[in-house]
Amino acid sequence: MVSLIEELEALEAAARVRAEELEAEIAELTARLVGEREVWSRLRVTRETVAQVLAELSGQDVAETASLREPVAAEAPVEPEVRVVGAVMVPHWRQGLTTDVLPDVYRDIVEVVADAAGPMQAKQIVPRIGLPAVTAKIEGTRGKLKQLVERGWLIEDQPGRFAPAHPAPGGESANSRNDKGSSL
Repeated sequence: MVSLIEELEALEAAARVRAEELEAEIAELTARLVGEREVWSRLRVTRETVAQVLAELSGQDVAETASLREPVAAEAPVEPEVRVVGAVMVPHWRQGLTTDVLPDVYRDIVEVVADAAGPMQAKQIVPRIGLPAVTAKIEGTRGKLKQLVERGWLIEDQPGRFAPAHPAPGGESANSRNDKGSSL
């Protein structure tokens, strides 16, 4: 006869196997999602570049081509809950790259920091991006801020205080530039 402990161990082992299978499946789907997001990002940058070149060739004001830069049908991207080791979700900053290439939460963080009057701490950013100001969310945001620093989007001028690494010309925020472009 099988003891209760042996039966529980067998059930535990079966549950562990099912959980590991699901984790492997999630990792595979997440990797596929990351690949598709990268393709989507490259296509968006290409479309924006082509729109800008066409505007310059035709002598139009870049603001007049704003409609060419907006996606025809934008869907809210699904944020993966599981990180895949080695996947680049936050690209390195380079000249001409906009925050549109960043995952939504990273873009929100960069825009909040860019709109601030001075360097900000994670605990100041969390409520501005719509998260509850609890320790877990603050620490998660701090990790994202550090990654944005490593990738060149932000600077940490003092420990725990973050500012834009590449301020907009004329001191304008990203949102005020977008508002101007969309009103024309």
